[in-house]
Amino acid sequence: MVYIFATSVQDDRDIQKLTPYLEEKLPDARWNFDLEDCDNIFRVDSPTSEADTIVKILLDVGYHCEELPYSL
Repeated sequence: MVYIFATSVQDDRDIQKLTPYLEEKLPDARWNFDLEDCDNIFRVDSPTSEADTIVKILLDVGYHCEELPYSL
């Protein structure tokens, strides 16, 4: 399942800070950030995690994270 989130992640330093935590908490997921988007998009493709879990992961580290509706 692909999830898309708006975040408060601002730059590569934030991503570097988050990477070890995301790799630990989302080991089966593929993820990336699009910081050129106005919502600082975080995309997660995960066969096992749910949106609420992913939001909590970022909130626990101090970042805002809100799921956005996904449409094709």
